[in-house]
Amino acid sequence: MINSGINSGPGIFYDGVTSLRRAVSVELDPAALVVRGVPGGEMLARWLHGDVERLPASGADVVRLGERAGTRPARLEIADPALAAAIDQLAPPGRHADAVEWRGRWHVVGWSVAAAVSLAVCGIFGLPLVAERLTPIIPAALERKLGDALDGQLRAMLDTKGLGGGFECRAGESEKSGGAALDKLIDRLQSAATLPMPLRVSVLRRGEANALALPGGRIYVFEGLIAKSRSPDELAGVLAHEVGHVVHRDGTRSMLQGAGLSFLFGMLLGDFVGGGAVVLASRTMLRSAYSREVEAQADRYAVDLMAKAGGDGRALGSVLERISGAVEPAALSLLLDHPLTKERVAAINAAASTDPTAPLLDAGDWAALKQICGRP
Repeated sequence: MINSGINSGPGIFYDGVTSLRRAVSVELDPAALVVRGVPGGEMLARWLHGDVERLPASGADVVRLGERAGTRPARLEIADPALAAAIDQLAPPGRHADAVEWRGRWHVVGWSVAAAVSLAVCGIFGLPLVAERLTPIIPAALERKLGDALDGQLRAMLDTKGLGGGFECRAGESEKSGGAALDKLIDRLQSAATLPMPLRVSVLRRGEANALALPGGRIYVFEGLIAKSRSPDELAGVLAHEVGHVVHRDGTRSMLQGAGLSFLFGMLLGDFVGGGAVVLASRTMLRSAYSREVEAQADRYAVDLMAKAGGDGRALGSVLERISGAVEPAALSLLLDHPLTKERVAAINAAASTDPTAPLLDAGDWAALKQICGRP
């Protein structure tokens, strides 16, 4: 029962996927908060009252809300105090807005102190050192939200042919068996790696032989890489390399180093969604290149992970060596991150075991995986 008599009002909604700022109508029913588009009335979100939490806001006149443990980092901003009070009244016992607000305030205080310290260090030593020190202490949940926010923007940037929902492979009936085979391969690697977060691997319809790791366990594999891989272990070797970047949190560190102070403090306060920061971070992700040391570390991790999974660690070197002559200057590629391919392959082969191994997938599964983007 809403004591104030308010059951609807205006708000501003950010969907957590794009940077679009959208005017909405907020409706309250006994079970949930419903967000609808204006005009049109289509439902954009429905959050149970027990899952609604307050987030740090930029001013006292705005109430910012999010969904606890939501799958996307969406947020809702409300400037109507009567509507905000009505939402507070619907909070379940023990989760009243005051308690949430105090938790949010301590969150802001803690991260603000960290931001102030980071700013001081940045002024003395520079942003790369700040990113190096800050990356290991960023909560995994925040890193996953960053990856989710980047996902939508990066897909839009990479989908140059405007394929939309068809940009990702494995959706069609003829592609599902390939998706199942890919899942088997990922499970082999994930079980051997004992990761603190699940991997989320997507195959995208791009012709480059490339893969890309986002913060929070997301990995993109381009169709061209699967086409050029001659064995499941070659593809697995590249995936293991990207898992290395995930484990070492290289993508997050790169974001902090390359996107500037505004993104750094936005991330500290959990407010990198809904503005230009996510666009800047996405462009940084596509344009930045890891250092030789970082790439070598990921290679070493890949060789070790392949051994734990029962695969051939030398397969990574084989696929890198084969595609090195096909790299276009403007193309995204693993090789652009570390162009000294001969030295890189030599290091991989030196670290890998020479003991015979069985392929990580049988012939049938590998044939299906090769068709994960449909038949030519």
